Amino acid sequence: MRLRSATVEIFIPDGTPEKDALARTTHMGIVAHPDDLEMACYDGILKCFGKKDQWFAGVVVTDGAGSPRADLYANYTNEQMVQVRAAEQKKAAVIGEYGAQALLGYTSAAVKDAKSRGVIEDLKQLLEAARPEIVYTHNPADKHDTHVAVALRLIQALRELPADMRPKACYGCESWRDLDWPCDEDKIVFDVSAHENLATALLEVFDSQICGGKRYDLAALGRRRAHATMLASHATDAATSMIFALDLTPLINDAALSISDYVNSYITRFAAEVQERLEKLH
Repeated sequence: MRLRSATVEIFIPDGTPEKDALARTTHMGIVAHPDDLEMACYDGILKCFGKKDQWFAGVVVTDGAGSPRADLYANYTNEQMVQVRAAEQKKAAVIGEYGAQALLGYTSAAVKDAKSRGVIEDLKQLLEAARPEIVYTHNPADKHDTHVAVALRLIQALRELPADMRPKACYGCESWRDLDWPCDEDKIVFDVSAHENLATALLEVFDSQICGGKRYDLAALGRRRAHATMLASHATDAATSMIFALDLTPLINDAALSISDYVNSYITRFAAEVQERLEKLH
């Protein structure tokens, strides 16, 4: 591969040669920042954990330089934070037994530049090398600009691949905005109840974020548990931890399908459901 990012690093936790490590990939997460994989793409990590026939590969697109910082990290420069966050991401890759971890190192500004081809071309090369069956990313209704930009660049990259090289499914998962709001029939529901200790360990690796004043570990685990209880009002809990996602597969297989129209269709159905219930009970 000839990736365009000047600071790219591909870390292979078990030391397998890079080409072979990527080629064994079955599930791939492509996200904006260090720790987004562990929050948004945990279903893929969990499905591959401890398996020899399924492997998770993570791709973090930005360097995470702009993260908030406090306590131990209060006086760290952006350059120092980049190093810290990359080290934390590699620790998570070891704990989660990832098959590969790519750190592309782009700035958020570069990712949000719709005219720039660098991110798209790098993602295409990684996808071609890995040929994942399932891809996870941010959902396009997220409220973080960089998250949405990564999802858009990924959709474009997947659309440009030959049809036989695209994954079987692509899911847009929860990050800064959760996905409890779509109609239940529109939700992709991942039961991530197993290995609760793994989920906790992966999130707690990111000390620079937790110590820096953002308890992503408690927030992500709490949201998953809340989803498991609040999904169904008239049934006992079927799981203790759930992650919701939107199915982005139609977007990657139909380049003519408007991304904004597709996302708005979820919002329209949600609005109609709310209106119907209000009219029924008024």
